[in-house]
Amino acid sequence: MNLFKKSKKHCTDANETYLQHMYVAQKISFDLLKASIMAFIHSLIPAFFQTNASKKIISLNNYLEEKKRLKNED
Repeated sequence: MNLFKKSKKHCTDANETYLQHMYVAQKISFDLLKASIMAFIHSLIPAFFQTNASKKIISLNNYLEEKKRLKNED
């Protein structure tokens, strides 16, 4: 299956348009970046962001499970 068809099928399976899917994926990416930065700062100065990164990751996991986005992907 070519890349275009596979991408279209993925968006269809997620019940989103291309732009909706792009927005959601970029929001998740940005949230992961924030969690990563918080975890990095916490590694240097343990008094900062003691639970923030963990809470963000748990929140994202809950969102993905709720939206049934966690599927076995090829």
